[in-house]
Amino acid sequence: MPTKKKTAPQKPAAGKAAAKKAPAKKTVAKKPPAKKPPAKKAPAKKPVAKKPPAKKAPAKKPVAKKTATKKPPAKKATVKKAAAKEVVRRSALGFRVNEHIVYPAHGVGLIIEISEQEIAGMSLELFVINFEKEKMVLRVPINKAEQTGMRKLADNKVMDGAIRTLKGRARIKRTMWSRRAQEYEAKINSGDLIAIAEVVRDLFRNENQPEQSYSERQLYEAALERMAREVATVEKTTEDAAIVKLEAILAKTTGGARRQPGSDAA
Repeated sequence: MPTKKKTAPQKPAAGKAAAKKAPAKKTVAKKPPAKKPPAKKAPAKKPVAKKPPAKKAPAKKPVAKKTATKKPPAKKATVKKAAAKEVVRRSALGFRVNEHIVYPAHGVGLIIEISEQEIAGMSLELFVINFEKEKMVLRVPINKAEQTGMRKLADNKVMDGAIRTLKGRARIKRTMWSRRAQEYEAKINSGDLIAIAEVVRDLFRNENQPEQSYSERQLYEAALERMAREVATVEKTTEDAAIVKLEAILAKTTGGARRQPGSDAA
């Protein structure tokens, strides 16, 4: 019987063993808090989040925008300067490109260009004038155009005065021909339309008058051609038509008819 009593208390020993195993389970339950270190990685993510704003700063490039905005005004300034020069070139002294003018020594010409050219180290503005009939191109410095007597075509008032001069009576001086010839040449080369009309009037001869000498005929034809070319340009007709018109006026004044241009009169 005493032996049975000894075996009965062994059951709590199993409880002790179970009690001992319980703390072992507690150690297993404590392991999850040991996994908290990954939570410390959160601050490491903060610098990664800050990097994108750092990358956006160089994308703005304020310097590139300034240069882009400054370039257009520079181009506009050069365009304005070029336009201003072009205006000066096209309207120097009131003359314009593609405008007919009268140059005293050569008569009516056409301004084909107003250009800038360097001569002897100096920059000069030049009128480029084309004389189609003579097949000649003349370059006249702008600052000397007035001195040479270059002028615009005659207006209505001057043209009417020249026609009245043709209708007037010839005035021939009683001097030596050589001296009169010099005076006629000076009038022709003066560029004054009324003075040229005086030469045409004084040297005109109709069929009832004595024939001209060779030198007289040369001066007459030079003056008539100079005047007819300006009349034709103003009235927008041909030079031959202008010659016929002028000689018809002269013929009525002297009471006779003159040979048509191109005749073989001596």
